[in-house]
Amino acid sequence: MTDTISLIMLVHGEKIAWVFVCLVLYWAYCVFWGVRGSIRARTVADYLLADRNLPTGVFVLAVTATSFSGWTFIGHPGLIYRDGLPYGFASLYAVTIPFTGVLFLKRQWLLGRHFGFITPAEMFAHYFQSRLIRVLVVVVALMFSVPYLGLQLRAAGFLLNVITHGLLAVEFGMWVLTMVMLSYVASGGLRTVAHVGALQALMIGLGITLIGLATLILMDGWANFTAALAALIQTDPLRTPAGHSHYVAIPGVIQFVADGSRAAGGAWTGVMNLSYSLGLMGIMASPAFTMWAFASRSPRAFAPQQVWASAGVMGLILVVFSTVQGLGGHFLGADRAFLTLHEDLARPLMVQNLSGVDLLSTEGRQDLLVPHLINLLGEDAPWLVGLLCLCALAAMESTASGQMITAGGILARDLLRPFVWPGMQDYTQRFVARLCITGVVLLALAVASSEGDALVLLGGLAVSYGLQMWPALIAICYWPFLTRQGVAAGLVSGLLVVTLTESVGQQWLGIPFWGRWPLTIHAAGWGIAANLLVAVVVSLFSRDGATRREEFHAVLRHHAALPPTRRRWIKPAWVLTVLWFLVALGPGAVLGNYLFGDPDRPASWWFGMPSLWLWQILAWLTGVGLLWFLAYFLGMGTTRDVDALKVHHRN
Repeated sequence: MTDTISLIMLVHGEKIAWVFVCLVLYWAYCVFWGVRGSIRARTVADYLLADRNLPTGVFVLAVTATSFSGWTFIGHPGLIYRDGLPYGFASLYAVTIPFTGVLFLKRQWLLGRHFGFITPAEMFAHYFQSRLIRVLVVVVALMFSVPYLGLQLRAAGFLLNVITHGLLAVEFGMWVLTMVMLSYVASGGLRTVAHVGALQALMIGLGITLIGLATLILMDGWANFTAALAALIQTDPLRTPAGHSHYVAIPGVIQFVADGSRAAGGAWTGVMNLSYSLGLMGIMASPAFTMWAFASRSPRAFAPQQVWASAGVMGLILVVFSTVQGLGGHFLGADRAFLTLHEDLARPLMVQNLSGVDLLSTEGRQDLLVPHLINLLGEDAPWLVGLLCLCALAAMESTASGQMITAGGILARDLLRPFVWPGMQDYTQRFVARLCITGVVLLALAVASSEGDALVLLGGLAVSYGLQMWPALIAICYWPFLTRQGVAAGLVSGLLVVTLTESVGQQWLGIPFWGRWPLTIHAAGWGIAANLLVAVVVSLFSRDGATRREEFHAVLRHHAALPPTRRRWIKPAWVLTVLWFLVALGPGAVLGNYLFGDPDRPASWWFGMPSLWLWQILAWLTGVGLLWFLAYFLGMGTTRDVDALKVHHRN
């Protein structure tokens, strides 16, 4: 063992040293904000919501960082490597996630400011006058936070293990990183998470861009990259039903198979991309983002975050540079078959680091791609390896820290305070919240340390569970017709259907009849369809006179109503939105297979890019335009004169 460590340090010592130097400097910054946040957190609102006073710039960067997790940095390019451009439509979640924010964040901010809510469960319980819905929100928060947090922690340990060539065990790196993160999050609260998150957002964008540029440089430029891509599709053994390479063509609108994940030519049909994008929209529908909305100093921060930071900048980075990383992995030695067939086009740079592992033939190992792309830079620029490793860890910590603080706060205020300790004072709430944060982290670590596929199975449920909050948010923000009975029944139904149509329903509950993702529709799509149907039907046959509907909606009518001159644009806005979802990334996206060139004839491709890639870039551009129209022109993410709206403080 000692000889192995000595050999690793001899060969890779300079690179590993830079990794540790970057980590120490970064953690010093985090601890500084942890101490500063702890000093300023004098009330529970200070601790959980930064005293509702997050500056616009900090909010824009922090919420953007929280939206894009370590999966974006590590897992997303790996799946593009495996499944090609049809999966690449997931990059458009840079547009679809903030679409949820456009619909709900400003209105939740108004309600939080007017009524003094600190957690989303307080808001829902007050509106519906229901303790059951309060508990259900806590359940959703935990079911989202724990597996999502576990995935980030496991990925962080895995990354350090690969970058240090096995010097740090996965579990050791995971525990050390978690303890450092817990120290500054639990001490400083949301203010600390926000200021650290502002730096993390910059690092995420920088890291993905640099790795994408490095991939092009290692391929000796764009011309060689596109030539290799043209060669890749000619020898691709996996074909769509129309006979095209699965790397550059969607396999159809829908496939009528029992198990969508086993569809011919890949699972990423038009309806799969649409339903999967809906699932990713559950990220900003989760209870954590309601607390981010409450914490903002002003709704002026919402539109810049939604339109420019998320959809504009991150969308461009994902559609271009994450795609380059994923496809480029085939040409740099990760794809042994391509390397053998095209020695003139391939660069065997990753063969030695991968130790003979073929990422295509080894199930679930696509996550190795990005860490090994980072490792390729070790010989020429060891400092860059340290920086990029830090960028990847920042991506993982950004989501993890946000989930930690919000889940701990919701547990303390919405489970323990009303049901266990009704007279809990402000100081005690902060102390209990810190204990709850620690408990959530330990539970997430237990999940992350679990054997087999447990972590993957639970992680697959997280964002789909978050999406099930949509009917409750629709009821509060727009549609008073939905009753508490309908919303509660719909929420339970949605959670159940998601579970039954995901892998966990097949492997843990023993329900094999319809398989995972029936009809190539993602579990999130099945869940929200059941949720909305049950919520509407039950609401039709129930009465709910005890709600605070009129009080809530009067506030929204007063502060969020459109000026009369722009109300005529409401129906066109909904038509444009539905068309964008259906055509840009849903069933209509099959047109992208052919619009800018024949997928089987690289000579016909515009700019040397497959037609589907150009379609995704066009979808991104029109998506940014759609969000601008909704957030700015229709005022769904901007404000008129509500910045100074007074807060009615709650204990």
